[in-house]
Amino acid sequence: MDSSKTLSEEDCTKVSMNTQTSAISPDIYSILNQTQRLRVSDGKIQPVLEGGLNTSQLLILIWSQLGDFDSLEYAWWLQREKEHLTAKEITIRAIGIGDRNSGIKFCNYTGFPQEWLFVDSEAKVHKLLGLYRGLNINFPLLSTSQNAWLNLMLMCAGIGSPGTLKEVFRGYTGDKKAPQLIADDEVIQDTPLPPMKGSFFKVVGGSCFQRPFELATLRLRNMTEVLSHWNTYVPDSSYLTQRGGTFLFDAQGKLIYEHRDRGILGFAESMSNPLSFLLDET
Repeated sequence: MDSSKTLSEEDCTKVSMNTQTSAISPDIYSILNQTQRLRVSDGKIQPVLEGGLNTSQLLILIWSQLGDFDSLEYAWWLQREKEHLTAKEITIRAIGIGDRNSGIKFCNYTGFPQEWLFVDSEAKVHKLLGLYRGLNINFPLLSTSQNAWLNLMLMCAGIGSPGTLKEVFRGYTGDKKAPQLIADDEVIQDTPLPPMKGSFFKVVGGSCFQRPFELATLRLRNMTEVLSHWNTYVPDSSYLTQRGGTFLFDAQGKLIYEHRDRGILGFAESMSNPLSFLLDET
């Protein structure tokens, strides 16, 4: 049973997938302000924006499946920059596709606070906000789940998912525009590979920037985690291709930044530094 309360879908018009900063229709804040979802911390249906504007800025993250590369990687960046975000008095709320068990597992793995995370089992808020549903080719004789899987595989190959292959390769080749991701004394475990110390990347690529294979190693750890607990992270595979979005509001509820994901591994305008829109000084 869907316990959410939102504006009717008829009140919402479709919007483009562009990354931009503008006022658009539908009114993003109004939709979110009337949205209730299950909060992971206590299992209660609560308003997503409850208490959200008692701060300088409000960051709303609409995530894809909680077992998706994008959701896990986004949470990793938030954890990395949590002190800076706290200092800027930015309130964060996220809605991800899954159930409460998905949310608990996600938070335990990523460190994302359970009280900040809400779950939408049927991606209804994504539809209301006009977010990209992903490739949606209907293959005859296949079930809804099988169709979703096949469409996901095509998106991983870059079909209906612009920028995905380029971003995958960036994880292997390195990126001198991106910061170093793994500290020299950090040990990367829980992958099919033997435990690997961060200093390894310094030897093969240098320091103070994203070294070759560094990001790919973090993604491999995420993939290992999800595949080891697949049914928990993805209780319903019907929404595997659904993409998310980022919405930043000021203290008056005015939309000052948005990004609408156009493909897999496209959750930010700058994947080299996904939180630059929050942290860069102007």
